[in-house]
Amino acid sequence: MIFQVSSSTLLKQLQLIGGVINSNNTLPILDNFLFELNDNILTISGTDLETTISTKIDVESSSKGSAAIGAKMLLDILKTFPEQPLNFILNEEKKSVEISSDYGKYSLAYLSAEEFPNPPEMDDLSKSEVSSTLLSSAINKSLFASGNDELRPIMTGVFFELSNSNLNFVATDAHKLVRYIRNDASSDRNTEFIVPKKPLNLLKNILDSLDTSITLEYNETNARFSFDGTQIICRLIDGKFPNYDAVIPKENPNKLTVDRSSFLSSVKRVSLFSNKTTHQVRLKVAGNELKISAEDLDFANKADERLTCQYEGEDIEIGFNSKFLVEMLSNLEAENVLLEMSSPNKAGLITPLDGTEEGEDILMLVMPWWMGTKEN
Repeated sequence: MIFQVSSSTLLKQLQLIGGVINSNNTLPILDNFLFELNDNILTISGTDLETTISTKIDVESSSKGSAAIGAKMLLDILKTFPEQPLNFILNEEKKSVEISSDYGKYSLAYLSAEEFPNPPEMDDLSKSEVSSTLLSSAINKSLFASGNDELRPIMTGVFFELSNSNLNFVATDAHKLVRYIRNDASSDRNTEFIVPKKPLNLLKNILDSLDTSITLEYNETNARFSFDGTQIICRLIDGKFPNYDAVIPKENPNKLTVDRSSFLSSVKRVSLFSNKTTHQVRLKVAGNELKISAEDLDFANKADERLTCQYEGEDIEIGFNSKFLVEMLSNLEAENVLLEMSSPNKAGLITPLDGTEEGEDILMLVMPWWMGTKEN
């Protein structure tokens, strides 16, 4: 196996693939990248057994071969090089890969490619096409709301609900929920599945800079995302996603319209004075004034701010976890947002009033902290 490749091109691809490799692997082979050379096409793969990512890059070569090369060492050395061509030569006698640069030569041990796990066989596949910008938006708008509780694995990913009328993406951790709908896209087949957080984070990092078509293939156990010579295969989360529609309150007579940027900045400032366990901020709306406050009795910290707003409904006081509000408001591009509420002990709904793409429907739900109606 002999090939020449650009140092910066190789580093960029390895950094993307490296996101799948765990820091503590039980199998030593999982600490490696798999290199597979077929003339001038080099395929590089990484896996943690649940998610496998591979990509193809063009190189100068007329040979074939394969090897598993240590990921950390290879990344560390590539980060030190300025842009230049690198020559790789596989020395089977010494069981090493020799790298030549403008500065010198380096030798890395390699493992047999036969030890590297094969990606799962994917039979009886269904297929959909979706744009990279659409999928990137769906991941960015929903993934932050997914949970981390391993005892409730169905909430640790994003629920894909594909139909012939639209595409729905839903994430929740039982405290907050995001429902992202694209009415300008559809699937030939009605289906649903839950994609884990890790492959979606990998996709998020890659798709932000792309404008291409994504081929999504899936069966009952796995999903494969293919685009521009890159493939991500992941095991789906087994289980039935909660009936998210049932928890979205339908009657919300109290409607607050406020400037998103001002609201976000105010919540960030006031939350610095909140209890460090609950992160609770209190919203009190009366007339066209929104009062945002927080208090930490343990340290005698307290903050109050006021914003002008548009409000329809009865005066209300309600408490929310400030971290949830900040996450939601930060993941919207709208100038103005609508916060709909029914009572202090029921969920609030946040929706953007502008800044959305055509066919895009975003709803964010946040559960309250019980505040009652006590006056300050």
